Amino acid sequence: MNTKHSLNKNRVLVAMSGGVDSSVALLKILEAGYDAFGVTMKLWESRDSNGNLINDSYCCSLDAVNNAKQVCQTLQVPHYTIDFQDVFREKVVDYFIEEYFAGRTPNPCIQCNSHVRWGALLSKADQLDSYWIATGHYARMDKENDQIPFLRKAVDSNKDQTYVLWEIDQHSLKRTLFPLGDLMKKEVRELAANANFATAEVKESMELCFIPNNNYRGFMEDYVPDRVLEDSRGDFINTQEESLGRHKGISHYTIGQRRRLGITGPKASYVQNIDSDSKTITLAPREKMSFNGCTVNRLNWHCDISDYLSKPITVHIRYRHKGVTCHLLNLGDYETKVNFDTPQFAVAPGQSAVFYSEDRLLGGGIITKAYIHE
Repeated sequence: MNTKHSLNKNRVLVAMSGGVDSSVALLKILEAGYDAFGVTMKLWESRDSNGNLINDSYCCSLDAVNNAKQVCQTLQVPHYTIDFQDVFREKVVDYFIEEYFAGRTPNPCIQCNSHVRWGALLSKADQLDSYWIATGHYARMDKENDQIPFLRKAVDSNKDQTYVLWEIDQHSLKRTLFPLGDLMKKEVRELAANANFATAEVKESMELCFIPNNNYRGFMEDYVPDRVLEDSRGDFINTQEESLGRHKGISHYTIGQRRRLGITGPKASYVQNIDSDSKTITLAPREKMSFNGCTVNRLNWHCDISDYLSKPITVHIRYRHKGVTCHLLNLGDYETKVNFDTPQFAVAPGQSAVFYSEDRLLGGGIITKAYIHE
């Protein structure tokens, strides 16, 4: 196998999902003069109780694979499909399940990027004499004076995906290209249409690839039915620790949830806290759902964070969160406490806290505890 030092730096592996973004990423890589090829990762198949394949999601479907292959044929480049279902199940799906049973709310896309996609793609790139990999993520690459790479938010703020890339390590970033970072989504669609790509009109999916109907509870009931039946049932309580009734099991709930609680009252109730030890779920009215800060671990910095401690830092506590200025306290190598300048609604352990200085991604970590605003 080639080493990274001897790999062809004019050769690019382009991750092809079968969607419009990765199709145009391949087009832009070729326009930049690189020698490129496409790779589609087979990550998941949805099956019914009898083991029959269900075509209820475009992602990872046969149509997606065929469309990626067709785009590669149109651009006259090789295409490969590789099966990574086993590692995806272990690193992403099983992680997702365990987090919910622990009363946390995971983001599997971040887990997939850092533990499956980049590792698998770089390994395949090594085998095929390619120094670079490229993806259709909306993010911009930049470099420090000493050529250390870092990420900036995409030009299209509505499509920016840097939030889900915080855990990618420096070694992987050094070998990654993001061709769409300077483009608006509308431009990407137009480029695909002008190139007559089959993917030009493929609808964008906001669903998790292994939960096509966005019903994670239904997925868990099918995937681990025995565990769901044995899930830790307990009491709903209010902020005075008075019992309000029984809940179905902590895996059924997430911080900020309002619907499907089965609790009635003069005001709408929200899940404020999930205690996996006592099996209690605290419900509170909207006015008691603000949090002052959180503790974050599993930190991964894309910079020397000490250079930014005296500057305004913004943290995003979930995907599509608009961000809030914050201060880092008791900063360690593995954990830090984050104080928000303005209290935030529904801060959920298990989600990622991702830090920015203006449009620069500084790094991120996993929220372990949230502090209620009294």
